[in-house]
Amino acid sequence: MESLNPDSQLPTDYAHIIVFGNEKGGSGKSTAAMHVAIGLLRLGYTVGTLDLDARQGTLTRIMKNRWAYVHKHQIALPDPLHMLIDKSTADTLEAQQQQEKDFMDMAISELRASCDFVVIDTPGTDSHLSRLAHGLADTLVTPVNDSLIDLDLIADIDPDDLTIKGPSIYTKMVTEQRAKKRAAPPPFNTDIHWIVMRNRRSHLAMKHKSEIETVLRAAAEQFDFTYQQGFGERVIFRELFLKGLTLLDLRHSAEKRGSMTMSELSARQEVRSLLNAINPAKIKGYRNHAA
Repeated sequence: MESLNPDSQLPTDYAHIIVFGNEKGGSGKSTAAMHVAIGLLRLGYTVGTLDLDARQGTLTRIMKNRWAYVHKHQIALPDPLHMLIDKSTADTLEAQQQQEKDFMDMAISELRASCDFVVIDTPGTDSHLSRLAHGLADTLVTPVNDSLIDLDLIADIDPDDLTIKGPSIYTKMVTEQRAKKRAAPPPFNTDIHWIVMRNRRSHLAMKHKSEIETVLRAAAEQFDFTYQQGFGERVIFRELFLKGLTLLDLRHSAEKRGSMTMSELSARQEVRSLLNAINPAKIKGYRNHAA
């Protein structure tokens, strides 16, 4: 009989699935997904990554940049087991959806057999593949840009007093997937731990920043998610993308000499805060780590 994780109630040899999802592009999903994947690897866990946005392929491009960097500099960096699922080109919608489900099932089955965690990066649109991934999520991380305009991803907000009138289309979809997951056969009938991270935060003091904070905290209570401060708007994230590196690799990289800057240290702490919100030790126990 399989042993169970007392927190998740899933067999301990089943991978915990972390999905990075929303229905808007440009929120930093792929950057956050890569940092979490490498962070988990450096904490000693085995990790698989799955890119469902084959057309954009941002997570896959980051991984290719990483492989090229390792080859060029002949240094050892941890890598997840990476897979890419392309959108089906079958003749009918029904055939497309079935083929995509089959591809997803095969990929998840293989990654679950060999990984502690599977990190999935979804397209920034509503698609069949994205909905399949949301339905599989044990943890869902939704990055939201630091803007009142982008908060409509989470809630329908009154423009006059910023009160919440109701859930957004995306939040309704997440609520539906949570209900389906809770109704699944044991041991998969668990809830989705939903984390909404306020991402690409400006470091300037502005009135709208406190308004965003107020709205997100109210939405967290109403729609049952964890509000998390995300990553700041920093040049270092764009620079590291071109090399396939993360903040948790920086001190191990070929060109880094001396101490990290204060900005780099602050950015690394933002990554660690997101990892703490996911809480891998509670899910899978502690591992030997070097993060």
